[in-house]
Amino acid sequence: MTATGENESCVKDRVFYTHFTNRERTQCMSASITSIGSLLDSLIEICKDGGEGFQNAAENVRNPELKSLFDELSLQRRNFAADLQALVVSIGEEADKSGSISGVIHRGWMDLEAAFTKGDDHAILVECERGEDIAVAEYHDAVGYDGLPQAVRAAVRQQYMAIQSAHDRVRDMRDSFAT
Repeated sequence: MTATGENESCVKDRVFYTHFTNRERTQCMSASITSIGSLLDSLIEICKDGGEGFQNAAENVRNPELKSLFDELSLQRRNFAADLQALVVSIGEEADKSGSISGVIHRGWMDLEAAFTKGDDHAILVECERGEDIAVAEYHDAVGYDGLPQAVRAAVRQQYMAIQSAHDRVRDMRDSFAT
């Protein structure tokens, strides 16, 4: 265990988080979750990162259909973050206002910046899908977390299904823009 109470193997291998099995990711999540609020705060940050990433993508693509898609997904993620913040308050915890960003998610969306410099719609789609892969994995683990109250699980599951659908839309667009 680290000084912050996280499982060391989870921290050490965080860069390879998406390559863990579902069981391994759930074990890491279980080892690092100190409350339902902290789990929701993690999802809030994923949504904020996604909202910002999709907004940046919308501002940098040339194709109007992609711009519309990214604007829509940016708004969706911002709404999801607000909904999750309300859930945190409803369970009697305080929403984290610090704005800390998960290193894995942050690195995923930072790669998007490199795609922007190329001005390549396909490269931007590739990076958006990479960010979506991480969001899907995090939500999958959250839905599987044993300590979630039923109402929280239902809300998280609904967002998970929407994020999975968004991932599939981004993937399909990526494939249609492949050279």
